Amino acid sequence: MKEVFTLLKEQFENIGIIFRISKYEDKAEYQSHYLGLVWEYLYPLIQIAIYWLVFGIGLKHGSTTHGIDYLPWMVIGITPWFFMNRASLDASKSIYQRVGMVSKMKFPVSVLPTIKIVSNLSAFWTMLVFSIVVGFLYGVMPSIYWIQWLYYFICMIAWLIAFGIFNSTISVLVRDYRILLQSVMRMLFYMSGVLFNFETNSFPAPFVHILQLNPFFYVVSGFRDSMLSTNWFWQKPTLTIVFWGMILFFLLVGSHLHYKFRSRFVDLI
Repeated sequence: MKEVFTLLKEQFENIGIIFRISKYEDKAEYQSHYLGLVWEYLYPLIQIAIYWLVFGIGLKHGSTTHGIDYLPWMVIGITPWFFMNRASLDASKSIYQRVGMVSKMKFPVSVLPTIKIVSNLSAFWTMLVFSIVVGFLYGVMPSIYWIQWLYYFICMIAWLIAFGIFNSTISVLVRDYRILLQSVMRMLFYMSGVLFNFETNSFPAPFVHILQLNPFFYVVSGFRDSMLSTNWFWQKPTLTIVFWGMILFFLLVGSHLHYKFRSRFVDLI
């Protein structure tokens, strides 16, 4: 547990550095492209258009989900997913890509995954505003339940930090892990309720209960509960306990491995 507190302390003590470097990386990544940072927002919009045409119009024929039109339902769920997916993959290779540079200066390696998470936030805020606008166009009005999206935002960041420190460390220790993680994230895209609602009678109850334990599903469904439904997060205590339990597990294991092998990262790479 001491390693977890050390990890969190390094994040808070270097919060200024995290935001400065993440801002620099945003500009550096797209500086050679004609549209620059526009691609940060254009790519997810193109993906949303494709999924809406295929699943919303092609397969569902414009039907509704829980009385909500498919487009706002899908957009509100896919917004946190896009952010979590990209942040998870970027964080997993953050140490592998930068450890040679930071090893030559006084710099806490543990903040590298967090930098990748923060650098993806600008696209998330834009997508969130876009999803709210789409909701307005389809008659989704603000309610008191909207305030709990702050809770789910905290959940999302906490999960990404725990998952990121674990993945970034394992990626250094096991070279093939990053490839495995990419495949797992593709599978989780369809198992997190992003494109379709599996909480129906069409799926066996035991199967649904297993899928609900997925932390990505907890965040995605949480954003939908906040924006579209009338459910508070404390109304699903079991899933909440499981979610925070998984965060604690990945923090404990990830921080332990990180501090155990940190001095050997350069040699391992």
